[in-house]
Amino acid sequence: MPRSRKAACRVALCLAFCILVLALQSGGADAQTPTGAGPDAARPTGTAQAPATATSVPPPPSPPVFSASSTRDVLVAALGFLEPRTLEAHSARDFCVWGLDGLTAIDPTLSVTVTPTATSSPAVHAPGTAVAAEKSAIASLPATLSVLQGQTVLFSRALPAGNSHSAWADLVTAAMQAAWQHSSTLRDAGSDALLQGFFDELFNHLDPYSRYLGPSPATSDRTRRTGSTGTVGLSLGQNGRNIVITAVNANGPAWEAGVDTGEHLVSVNGRSTHGQDAATVQDWLEGDEHSSVTLGIAAKGHRPTTFKLQRVQVPPETVFASTDGPFTVLRVTSFSTQTAEEISQYIDQVVEQPTPDAPAPPPGKGKAAGIILDLRGDRGGVLQQAVTTAALLLDHGVAVTTQGRNPLANHIWAVQGGDMTNGTPVVVLVDGRTASAAEILASALADHRRAVVIGSETLGKGLVQVIGQMPNGGELFVTWSRNQAPLGWPIQGLGVMPQICTSLGAEALQAQLSALKAGNSLQGEAVQTARAARYPVPVAKILEIRKHCPAAIGSDADMDAAKALLSSPAAYKAALESVPDENSAPLH
Repeated sequence: MPRSRKAACRVALCLAFCILVLALQSGGADAQTPTGAGPDAARPTGTAQAPATATSVPPPPSPPVFSASSTRDVLVAALGFLEPRTLEAHSARDFCVWGLDGLTAIDPTLSVTVTPTATSSPAVHAPGTAVAAEKSAIASLPATLSVLQGQTVLFSRALPAGNSHSAWADLVTAAMQAAWQHSSTLRDAGSDALLQGFFDELFNHLDPYSRYLGPSPATSDRTRRTGSTGTVGLSLGQNGRNIVITAVNANGPAWEAGVDTGEHLVSVNGRSTHGQDAATVQDWLEGDEHSSVTLGIAAKGHRPTTFKLQRVQVPPETVFASTDGPFTVLRVTSFSTQTAEEISQYIDQVVEQPTPDAPAPPPGKGKAAGIILDLRGDRGGVLQQAVTTAALLLDHGVAVTTQGRNPLANHIWAVQGGDMTNGTPVVVLVDGRTASAAEILASALADHRRAVVIGSETLGKGLVQVIGQMPNGGELFVTWSRNQAPLGWPIQGLGVMPQICTSLGAEALQAQLSALKAGNSLQGEAVQTARAARYPVPVAKILEIRKHCPAAIGSDADMDAAKALLSSPAAYKAALESVPDENSAPLH
């Protein structure tokens, strides 16, 4: 039967947020086509010679080319993107001088210096105001940027007087080109390496998370976030000479149509799959986005059913559901553009939802025994998807606050729409690798006393990056805001302090669970201290807080503790209440 789409409607209602997509106009790149020709073999006529064998001489490889125009376009776009968005204010001069040190990182024989312009001083200084005037004139002279190879000056030019992005881009491009002409090490590395080195050195002066991805890795990263070519969301395997559906992506049209695992794919656009290998048939399913494909699918013991589906870009699945006794486990590997919808679809299957012609279930009815959100190893992803997931589980409230220098970075991400689970108990599993958007979700649910967090201290990545697309197809990820949890504490550095800590050993864990069953929390003081912290938190204070539940890799003890907690309503309630009440903790 086709799956219910009520969950998707709920996500659409919850999705009252928008991601700032900052794209810059794409530009063309210079290219050279290698040319060459092999000689024709010839022999005089009328002579008795053995026929000559014509040989093809491969053309010599083209020398590496530095594309000045493409590099300049990227630099102009990057400076325009960076300057208004970085957490701290910096000038085009800062970015360019920092970035040019990337030449030295590639070729250590090169160095970049910035020095005042040399001036000649008169033999006898004029007294009084004349000396002050001379000093003022010297101070006002522009500085000079030089690129040296050993003691040899390869390039020298006065720095632009203003903050013109085009002028600074011209300077950097010219400096790179001069270095390229004199350094075989740079030419061997390639022009893409010059840009990569420039941005690597620039971002070394900012934060650990801002970065540049060149055209090829940027394409792979976009595919991971949004999907690639058009498809229907099926994974295939073989059973003898038959093609079997082994997985159905919850983000794809096949899931919407009710296709299920274990069914046989008997035809694609009227072409029989019998005797074909799975990889070949998988290729048949792919095509241009929005094109249609007709599938013949047969369940065991039934006649084939025809499905006409439209191909779409299908993001990789990020949510994987299973059961452990009476509890539903949702393992979330990352937050892509469809993660919240995936979660809503699984919740819809395990929780009895009211329909338009049926009343809502009474309190305590129509809910599952418990949901375990497994965020261990989840490095994050799209912030808005974490907020929307929180909206599926919270009736209302602030999920996270973001604060930055750019006004567009400042948001109070509030949710309202109703708890989709009808109050089902929720446990969130985290570990030392849980980061970013995953930490936002864990802190939002814990701070609103909607879920109990179990595990160890998380990574503590509380900085948000905005993505800028460059003219060459590369991408800049620039940190532009800090995350603040609902109770006002900064996620950056601190991470999420769990209500039940599993990294202190089995004996300590058992003592915590026993205390919770009696209504007491041994972890309560550490939780309260962490929630009371306010930005900026000194490093020594961060280390003091985190030592109460050291970051660790997740283990079976996490899941065992989750099941034990969900099996004891008294312990679950005590763990929830170890977090301060939102009315007693200021937002700022």
